[in-house]
Amino acid sequence: MARPTTRRQFLKTSAVAGTSLFAAPAILRAKNLNEKLNVACIGVGGRGGSHLPALADENVTAICDVFEPTLGKVSEKYPQAKKFADFRKLFDHDRDFDAVVVSTCEHTHAFATYPALLLNKHVYCEKPLTHNIWEARQIRETASRVKVATQMGIQIHSGENYRRVVELIQAGAIGPVREAHVWVGRAWGRQSAEDAKKFGDIVHVEERPTEVQPVPQGLDWDLWLGPAKPRPFHNVYFPGPKWYRWWDFGSGTMSDLGSHWNDLPFWALKLKAPLTIEASGPPPHPELAPASMQATYEYGPRGDMPAVKMTWHQGVNKPAIWTNGGIPKWDSGALFIGDKGMLLSDYNKHVLLPEKDFEGYQRPAPSIAKSPGLMHEWLIACKTGAPTTCNFEYSGWLTEANHLGNVAYRLGKKIKWDAAELNCPNAPEADRLIRREYRPGWCLC
Repeated sequence: MARPTTRRQFLKTSAVAGTSLFAAPAILRAKNLNEKLNVACIGVGGRGGSHLPALADENVTAICDVFEPTLGKVSEKYPQAKKFADFRKLFDHDRDFDAVVVSTCEHTHAFATYPALLLNKHVYCEKPLTHNIWEARQIRETASRVKVATQMGIQIHSGENYRRVVELIQAGAIGPVREAHVWVGRAWGRQSAEDAKKFGDIVHVEERPTEVQPVPQGLDWDLWLGPAKPRPFHNVYFPGPKWYRWWDFGSGTMSDLGSHWNDLPFWALKLKAPLTIEASGPPPHPELAPASMQATYEYGPRGDMPAVKMTWHQGVNKPAIWTNGGIPKWDSGALFIGDKGMLLSDYNKHVLLPEKDFEGYQRPAPSIAKSPGLMHEWLIACKTGAPTTCNFEYSGWLTEANHLGNVAYRLGKKIKWDAAELNCPNAPEADRLIRREYRPGWCLC
């Protein structure tokens, strides 16, 4: 593996092509690299807990979690940090911090991120950025107005493999790309008979439970529900990532892994707002995301890049060229089909196809700066104003596109997308999926 890039090396090279595509924020509270940030962490179990080691050189001044056992355990390591169960109280009563790391469940991401932006706090938010399209738009537009560093947690984006793929595609290695495919093997959601046959019953959930289970000691279930409509506690939602499968709390595999895998064509092909989206899969369920489905996006020309059709496949769904043996059958991957060849990639490796056609091919010199890691990239940006590659401008558009795949699937029809008006001209019924109704006491305002 390549040596990690130091912070100073990253700053020195971040102005080169690729990284400079993403605008650097104008920082209000400029610091130097040796000064420590005061950081508030919202959601410190699971994914949130895994972020804490990256903050070892900063001051963790506030921690927040709805589960007291987790909060207490983290507090032992950070005894100086103020403790909160409700992040709204954190923003109301303790604003003595520079930056916020948001690692709550998807349905409360926007509610922790939006007030931080309004207070001019730097924000790192786990993926997906928001629970729906309207929230993504509010976060992206608010972030564009304030002078802070932002980053969404697309960790694979910081790896060297994705950078080399982007350089190859944008250098024209396989010619103009008019078709792309992304597929993932994971199948979290409501399983069809075909899903159950392939994946077993490990993640099988049929309907909302009618059984009422006791709330685990120390869990504030009402706060965990947040803006979602009330329902009795059940362990199909908590603990762990099981909530991803439920529309009220997550968006299934699409918004989860789509943040990582669709990121590659989104970056390489300079995608933003699709023109149309058409999806297919088992009949939509009112409460549960599907284990298997697919969605096809049509994008118009971008600069010197032609119109392109990109298809997302999850679970048992795979591209026909994969099924027919036209490419290596990687469990998950991203395939670019150009006029002069193909490029197949996963997280850590890629190959130009047909391989015999690219023997002796001279690759372009690396032009996209190495990253010190997604979290460290953001910390550097907080202190210096250096750019971040997954800022909310970029990740806001990516989040919107991923959610649109689910909208098309749940409506069962091909939809046209008017990004300026934030609606589907041929499907007014999409409005309820573009923006949700919050229960009393919760407002993104």
